[in-house]
Amino acid sequence: MVLSKMSSQSDVSVHSTFASRYVRESLPRYRMPETSIPKDAAFQIINDELMLDGRPRLNLASFVTTWMEPECDKLIMDSLNKNYVDMDEYPVTTELQNRCVNMIAHLFNAPLGESEAAVGVGTVGSSEAIMLAGLAFKRKWQNKRKALGLPTDNPNIVTGANVQVCWEKFARYFEVELKEVKLTEGYYVMDPEKAVEMVDENTICVAAILGSTLNGEFEDVKKLNDLLTEKNRATGWDTPIHVDAASGGFIAPFLWPELEWDFRLPLVKSINVSGHKYGLVYAGVGWAIWRSKDDLPDELIFHINYLGADQPTFTLNFSKGSSQIIAQYYQLIRLGHEGYRNVMENCHENAMFLREGLEKTGRFEIVSKEIGVPLVAFSLKDNSQHDEFQIAEMLRTYGWIVPAYTMPADAQHITVLRVVIREDFSRTLAERLVLDVSKVLHELDTLPVRLHGKVAVVEEEAAAAAVVVAAGEGGSGAVNGTFLKKTEIETQREIMIYWKNFVANKKKLKNNKNTIC
Repeated sequence: MVLSKMSSQSDVSVHSTFASRYVRESLPRYRMPETSIPKDAAFQIINDELMLDGRPRLNLASFVTTWMEPECDKLIMDSLNKNYVDMDEYPVTTELQNRCVNMIAHLFNAPLGESEAAVGVGTVGSSEAIMLAGLAFKRKWQNKRKALGLPTDNPNIVTGANVQVCWEKFARYFEVELKEVKLTEGYYVMDPEKAVEMVDENTICVAAILGSTLNGEFEDVKKLNDLLTEKNRATGWDTPIHVDAASGGFIAPFLWPELEWDFRLPLVKSINVSGHKYGLVYAGVGWAIWRSKDDLPDELIFHINYLGADQPTFTLNFSKGSSQIIAQYYQLIRLGHEGYRNVMENCHENAMFLREGLEKTGRFEIVSKEIGVPLVAFSLKDNSQHDEFQIAEMLRTYGWIVPAYTMPADAQHITVLRVVIREDFSRTLAERLVLDVSKVLHELDTLPVRLHGKVAVVEEEAAAAAVVVAAGEGGSGAVNGTFLKKTEIETQREIMIYWKNFVANKKKLKNNKNTIC
């Protein structure tokens, strides 16, 4: 006699995940479940859902690093359980952070003595670094105003309208007025002359961007420094400069070392840079560097001793992982000046190749600059038929994630596509992208004019006709009791008929091509 056994629902040891009940039950979404599930089932179900995410390396919208060497990946995995803030327990990790701060400070030409330590801190990104730098400027401004018996209730920062949203967050969270220099068509960065004109006695700093998020362009920090020096001399103020080098801080020193934007300029008091962008580390690390100790008020630094020893801390959060700090140190010593220079040259050359390929289509105007972050920002010369948003949407069908966006005020009528060239974007991928963009343009050319534009025109013409008729009929707005303007349902019906005819014609053409004569 054959013996058999029916396994219970809880006996999953003999099941594969896809043979278990867990793949036919919905996952909890908003409430923690009452019962546990096997670890392999949890992994498989989550892993399967994550497959619907885009591929990070084809995400050309992001400046953030998406590839690192396996050896660095191992260092990261081995240090995931280290809390960075436990400096007494993990003194070597603390030492690695200090080494990174000093290496980056020297890279930015900080005026340090032979044995003088740099002033800076590791952060979770440039957003936190900017918050810390802004707080330092605000406190210094407040202290000086209080010493002079002047009010301290209306601080402001002068920036371009092209700044990243973290500057708006700082202004709102810490009650600082944000005075933005508006952009103009063809000039998508802060104008130094207009910026200096907006400076007043309540300006805690002027923020310059080394690598605009919109088009990668470097702002003219040298000109800003010179103009602001003149104004400070004339007014008796000492308004400083902060350089937001989130994207460009690890690019300019290697590609254009002669460019003066850093601590070589006397008014530059602090700089932030993203280690997780062109510092070539995965997301989660940034750096704030100050010119000297005098530029970071001591009252902003907290000292704690409940983790084993006196520890100074100047951060917005407390606990965070150590792995990204360790990864940054790996990259700095692994690549050195030579390696970073080679990586940045590769990125720049691939950006120039992509730029040339897009220009050859004859359809695009390039709005990015050759000197700046290695990216290509471009817009259609003629978007009356199809727009940049449609191109971005259709590129998704080829796997590419390319953002389309409008410029800030006063250039919001300009729409741009942007491709960021990172370390892992090869010439082969650049060639493929140009080919796919050409395919998308061809596909769009075979489609009808944008429907929303067509509907808007039809409705506008119908409304105008209705007004004319209304005037001719003594204001009745009707001809034989019927308004000329179509209703929304009638418009939708017309669109549906149009699309049905269009699809039918496409099928007919395809069948004709496949017919054997």
